[in-house]
Amino acid sequence: MSWAMQCQTCLPWGSWAQLPRSLAWSRGTHSVSVCAAAVPGRRFLRKILHTRSISLPRGYVCYQGDSQENSAQRSSSHHGQSQLRNVASSDAIKKYQKSLSAWFSHQPNEERQFGPSFSLDAVHVDPVIRESSLEEVLKPSPDLTIQNQLQQPCRKIISLHNLFDMDACGRQVKNVVLYGTVGTGKSTLIKKMVVDWCHGRLPHFELVIPFSCEDLSHSHAHVSLQRLITKKYQHLRDVVPVLEASNLRVLFILNGLERLNLDFRLAGTELCCDPSEPMPPSAIVVNLLRKYLLPEASIIVTARPSAVHRIPGKYVGRYAEICGFSDTNLQKLYFQMRLSQTGCSGEESQDRSSAEQENLVEMLSRNLERHNQITAACFLPSYCWLVCTTLHFLYFTRMVPPSQTLTGIYTSFLRLNFSGEVLDSTNPTHISMMKYVAKTVGKLAYEGVMSRKTCFSEEDLRQCFEVKMKTESELNLLEVFRSDVFRFFLSPCVQPGKEHTFVFTIPAMQEYLAALYVVLGEKKTLAQRMGKELSEVIGKVSEDVAVVVNIISKVLPLRFLPVLFNLLKIIPRYFSRVSGKDRDAIAHTMAEELFKEEDYYNDDVLDQINSSILGVEGPMRHPDEAPDDEVFELFPIFMGGILSRRNRAILEQLGCSIKNLAAFEIAKAMKKTVISKGRKGLPPSELMDYLFFLHEFQNECFTAEAIRSLRTVNLSSVKMTPLKCSVLASVMSTTCHEVEELNLTSCNLDSGSLRTLFPVLLRCKALHLQLNSLGSDACREIRDLLLHDKCVVSSLRLANNPVGEQGARYLAEALAGNRSLTQLSLLHTALGDPGAKAIAQHLAQNQHLQELNLGYNSLTDTAALHVVEVAKRHETLDKVHLYFNDISEDGKRALDSLRMDRDGVRALVFLTAGTDISDYWSHILNVVQRNLPFWDRERVWQHLTFLLQDLESSRSQTANPWRKAKFLRVESEVKKMLGKLQDGSL
Repeated sequence: MSWAMQCQTCLPWGSWAQLPRSLAWSRGTHSVSVCAAAVPGRRFLRKILHTRSISLPRGYVCYQGDSQENSAQRSSSHHGQSQLRNVASSDAIKKYQKSLSAWFSHQPNEERQFGPSFSLDAVHVDPVIRESSLEEVLKPSPDLTIQNQLQQPCRKIISLHNLFDMDACGRQVKNVVLYGTVGTGKSTLIKKMVVDWCHGRLPHFELVIPFSCEDLSHSHAHVSLQRLITKKYQHLRDVVPVLEASNLRVLFILNGLERLNLDFRLAGTELCCDPSEPMPPSAIVVNLLRKYLLPEASIIVTARPSAVHRIPGKYVGRYAEICGFSDTNLQKLYFQMRLSQTGCSGEESQDRSSAEQENLVEMLSRNLERHNQITAACFLPSYCWLVCTTLHFLYFTRMVPPSQTLTGIYTSFLRLNFSGEVLDSTNPTHISMMKYVAKTVGKLAYEGVMSRKTCFSEEDLRQCFEVKMKTESELNLLEVFRSDVFRFFLSPCVQPGKEHTFVFTIPAMQEYLAALYVVLGEKKTLAQRMGKELSEVIGKVSEDVAVVVNIISKVLPLRFLPVLFNLLKIIPRYFSRVSGKDRDAIAHTMAEELFKEEDYYNDDVLDQINSSILGVEGPMRHPDEAPDDEVFELFPIFMGGILSRRNRAILEQLGCSIKNLAAFEIAKAMKKTVISKGRKGLPPSELMDYLFFLHEFQNECFTAEAIRSLRTVNLSSVKMTPLKCSVLASVMSTTCHEVEELNLTSCNLDSGSLRTLFPVLLRCKALHLQLNSLGSDACREIRDLLLHDKCVVSSLRLANNPVGEQGARYLAEALAGNRSLTQLSLLHTALGDPGAKAIAQHLAQNQHLQELNLGYNSLTDTAALHVVEVAKRHETLDKVHLYFNDISEDGKRALDSLRMDRDGVRALVFLTAGTDISDYWSHILNVVQRNLPFWDRERVWQHLTFLLQDLESSRSQTANPWRKAKFLRVESEVKKMLGKLQDGSL
């Protein structure tokens, strides 16, 4: 945009850091001049009324001060006071309060869908409200940095219940304008105010009548105030006729002024003081605010900053700005109340859930105290809701319903805050707020993702928002956006040295808006945009004209014309192919971003979100230390999630339409890219991201085809939270094919995780569950799994889990009835002699087991020999691992005497086999080396020393030089291991 155009506005366009609290209008400043002097304006109005022989209604001047009319009113109000007591105590008011409370206490669907539903009283924290003035609304705000907001608390703080107190001049306030940017909590505050009145906590008013300006804006028929009230609230039909005469203390609430166009000019809206006189709803509002209609009534109006000027200043007694949670203590209080609610953690045990809730609140509080970026985000109560909802999704989701996705949370979050609002109701384009955000902020977000940056300078903002400004309409839309919406998405960076740059309020929001920008097809060249519009126009014209010409050609010899118009139809077909290539490009972008090799070894996206909210525990980064590279792994996942049917339906309500055909073609193109790349071996964290992408995409046919190509699933070392387990179970349930191997080693599993994954585990041939702290409760789940008639598990590894004696009993029961298991590893599972004997007791009933590992379980000679005796009689069991147990020399000799050809079983106990080296010496040492980080080093030292002594003793007993050489080789390996163990390098 040229500097000449910039100079036409009232704001300094060169500085995005100085954001206005509201709009400085380039279209005219008549509203500012009107509010310059309230008393002269009133006198001028009196003069007009006098010349037109129009009498003022009773109490018109009560807002300005006492008068003769007021005296007359007080002297004649005794009868009205009697009526007041009757009306206030009537059943009509009580019924009205009951129905109003039920309606305003109703929580949105998102509250019930993404967490337990809480009452407004249970979790509400009043935001900071600051007394303001019209001059402050219209002038640019000071430098908007987080440090300034934290170090300089808001002055002129006023509570919601004191909004109608006397002003500084001692005049009674009747009209209040309560304004705030998107997300500060205006609507929630009004709901709380109404609920408080219904429960008797707002005694200053005997009747509260709320109206939605959006609702009023859709009504074009003339209606009287009395009819308008009874139409909305039928319980008041007996109250409304005496509303004016009773002097009832009434409060009108007008929520969302920006959706209503008001005209305070006498030529535009005539004066009317009769509540029964039909007029347009906007005229009713204007006369109420003029104090010409029901002058004794109090009015509170909520508005975005850009709409505050629509009410002339002389009709406003107080301006109040909602500052949100500008105090971090309010943020902490909200999180404490929200996350500590009973039922927040589902059906888990109360002690565990309470501890987890307290831990979450503590970590979140510490992160807020660091004044991290999340502190800036949580200035807006809406983002506090998003944080709590995301934490509930991450920590307390036991089973994931199809509609519950991370993309769904963000889409619903935007619907709660924007709900299809038009950015500027006075603008002829009537573009929805969310559509405008997708086109502008989405572009900024996408360019940031592509260039791997999260901080944006003023020049970046200027290039994104201002460079294409060509018309007055576009400029006005940008002004409204700057005033009302900008701070919802972008906030000053808190990193030292970057105070004058901007970042997205929540990091994931940048990736969501970038994904929305791409999926909506906004990433197009000028030629593509013009081609699309041209093809649509030609397509419509050619179809209509071709029909007419075909009819005429049957009468007249003009047969060449249909041929000409049929050629025109080629143009739409050509551009439909071009648009198809655009869908291919979207699918290609999705695949490239989803499988970036440089992101292969990052944490999975769910852990990244968790860290962004709760922070990373440990020492803080030094300011001079180079930052980590930015990762945007949520970007392709959000792209898939936005394409789901449910999210497209919500975005349609927000004015962002994604057609079914477009979604179908993108999904079709993705099969060539995403699925083919998904077949390649992925690191565990990247595979988890891929599974999460499939869950977010919500396309069952696509997911089934992708999952069928996965024969091996390796998620080792991924922290499998209940959510991740639910995602894995949900995605894998789209098919019923057998999985060759499922590796869940060191995944923090518990019995609940196994219960969630039960349908998946049934179909896995090789199941790795090592290092998961699985106790007896988990073994009970494993028993049920192995006894299931559809179980195909052939290899089960439970090494390094605290199975214990009771767990061994459950596993023994499973062995007795299982028909698929051939290998069972119980290495280092704290069985002891009782556990080993329980296994041996049921082993005879098993007919398929071939290998059993009971190493490192503190077995003595009695238990070890008993297991071997049972193994001798087993039909298929030919190998028993017994190394690193408490077996004596006598036990060793007894086990050494076993012969495979004679006894049918081989026991792996030591590195030696009589006077020779065991064939399994390398296997035993490899097992030790792999598990050493999880074993007791002192005990391992003792066992290795004992094995070395056994090697040296056996070597001295043989005269065969070849055998001696083998002994020396194995001894050197053991000595190396002991040396590394001693210096801590192993």
